[in-house]
Amino acid sequence: MLILRWLIFALLLASLLSFVFFAFTGDARYKRRGLFILKWTVAAALAFFAVLIVQRVL
Repeated sequence: MLILRWLIFALLLASLLSFVFFAFTGDARYKRRGLFILKWTVAAALAFFAVLIVQRVL
């Protein structure tokens, strides 16, 4: 589970860096890449927390 936490953190950092690159360059592909990474990171985080909740219930 610790690996998944670090993976989610790394993906959030990658998304943040993409947005920083977009802010400095104005290139829209960095914004699209950042939103894509962020979208799938949130989905992975929700799945991760759902597994934790199911483990607590059972």
